[in-house]
Amino acid sequence: MTELAIFDMDGTLIDSVDLHAASWQQAFSHFGHDVSFEQARGQIGKGGDNLLPTFLSEAEIADHGKDLESWRAELFKSQYFERLRPFSSVPELLMRIRDAGMKVAVASSAQESELDKYLSIAKIRDLVDVTTSSADAEKSKPDPGIFVAALHKAGIAARAAIAIGDSPYDAEAAARSGMRSIGLLCGGFTEASLREAGCSAVYPSPGALWACFDSSPIMVG
Repeated sequence: MTELAIFDMDGTLIDSVDLHAASWQQAFSHFGHDVSFEQARGQIGKGGDNLLPTFLSEAEIADHGKDLESWRAELFKSQYFERLRPFSSVPELLMRIRDAGMKVAVASSAQESELDKYLSIAKIRDLVDVTTSSADAEKSKPDPGIFVAALHKAGIAARAAIAIGDSPYDAEAAARSGMRSIGLLCGGFTEASLREAGCSAVYPSPGALWACFDSSPIMVG
């Protein structure tokens, strides 16, 4: 039986993938790198540690990788953060999980201060038992560290937990931590890519998962 549902944040509970992609595209351009919006968008779900090597050489990362990440973070806060919106039915989904006797965790590559604001935007602060952020793991997804940290904080074994995310990187991280996973299409990745990465089921959105909750892998399988 499932005892813990671990959610990704960006693209899963908050409609933020396009905004993050735009800020990364601008940051790469600012530092002289030709990275398209589409290329950046395909990497959202990873933290900067795994995203930067996709587009920059080791020498470039050593030279200005940290500056690029910092510039992007400030740009996102100043120009994009106020445009963040939650997907519909997120509180209802989390309440349904808790009503079924399970714990809820949010495991994100975001900084802890950002994650706290995301919880407020999604109106789920009081519905989450455990959170993990970039400070809780050395590497971001698809490395399993952030999910493993959530399992440890919750005190629940991987076999009794399930991860819900919007990207293949969430599914890969879940599989590497020993968990099952559910994919959501609201982050823009295809159903095929989510299933290939290991998702046992795919739903259009948090609202769709809520509507199909009793027959979902959270309750069955």
